[in-house]
Amino acid sequence: MEQLDTLSREDIRRVQLCKLNRLLLREKERGGFYKDLPEHLESLEQLRELPFTTEEDLIQNGNRMVLLSQSEIDRVRTEETSGTTGMSKRIFYSDRDNERTISFFAAGLSELVREGEKTMICMPFSGHHGLGELIAEAIRRLGAFPVEAGIGRTYEELSRILKEERPETFVGMPVPLLSMLRLCPGCSLKRALVSADACPVTVMEELERLLGSRLYPHYGSRETGLGGAVTCPGFAGMHLRENDIIAEIVDEAGQALPPGTWGELVITTIEAEAMPLIRYRTGDHARILPEDCPCRSSLCRLDRVTRLGEKGSMAKLDEVMLRFPQVVDYRAFAEEEELLIEGYLMDEEQEFPEKWEGYPVRYRWTRASGQDTPCYPAKRRILPGRNK
Repeated sequence: MEQLDTLSREDIRRVQLCKLNRLLLREKERGGFYKDLPEHLESLEQLRELPFTTEEDLIQNGNRMVLLSQSEIDRVRTEETSGTTGMSKRIFYSDRDNERTISFFAAGLSELVREGEKTMICMPFSGHHGLGELIAEAIRRLGAFPVEAGIGRTYEELSRILKEERPETFVGMPVPLLSMLRLCPGCSLKRALVSADACPVTVMEELERLLGSRLYPHYGSRETGLGGAVTCPGFAGMHLRENDIIAEIVDEAGQALPPGTWGELVITTIEAEAMPLIRYRTGDHARILPEDCPCRSSLCRLDRVTRLGEKGSMAKLDEVMLRFPQVVDYRAFAEEEELLIEGYLMDEEQEFPEKWEGYPVRYRWTRASGQDTPCYPAKRRILPGRNK
């Protein structure tokens, strides 16, 4: 994989344009979904003139976007959409696509994974080239040992893994890590890369306090090939995977926004072999940081990434609720006229906010036990009320 972090900004853009034109020509030759686009651009600025790809395009035309035969497909990842049609979004990957993701994971993890040490992976393990499997392979290539904890384990099981394996590094979602550290103080973990969900400032600060080290946030999605951007030791944003992805930030009307301005993240996956995407609107709210990184790399950096239009989001609620050190975990339900919060406490209940964003809040707490599991198996969100 190219070492773009050693190149100038101009050279990075030159490499990206070359790869983009190679992709456009490939689409034309293979009669792909994007076959009607021009087969050559003179500059990356001309990319802005091409139409967007949307989630609806992926749902309706996903199979047409695949440029390989079925025998060349290594893995398909399916995501249920929030619409009423019952249709799913499917992303296809070749073996080469997954190899590039392993290389990206290894590069990012090399900043915190030490040779000969153990890394606890609390991500889904789902068979050949699943997310957990890709991370584990990246760790092995660094000369370290993966501890494949997976998701859905009880706190008692997680505590036993920590005591028996004594991993120094953690890879997983931020709130489950916080819950585990609160229930297992003084454990062996020293460093962590967090991904797959939002990491509010409150959670980040508490994790760094408990670990005694800076946190390494990561951004990725199925569309980016699971790996998209990762924090460096400069801790000034997440460096984009620019050898594989061209990133843009646009406003609601689709107009380009300058660095430093918040908007929607748009990606073009210039190295995807099985299912490349051109100008895909991710639905993620982000900005590209304008300042130079302390690490001196010229690779673009993303600031915090959240979902667009998440008014009353779970991340905002976490900012409030997880400030209380006795809260282990909780789930939230949007009832008709109130917000219901139920979860686990370390000790006796205390006074919590009576209202949140104008809604009365009702609490239902139980004392945390070893038989409890994290409240959310995947991304945290405010759930529909029980009667909805």
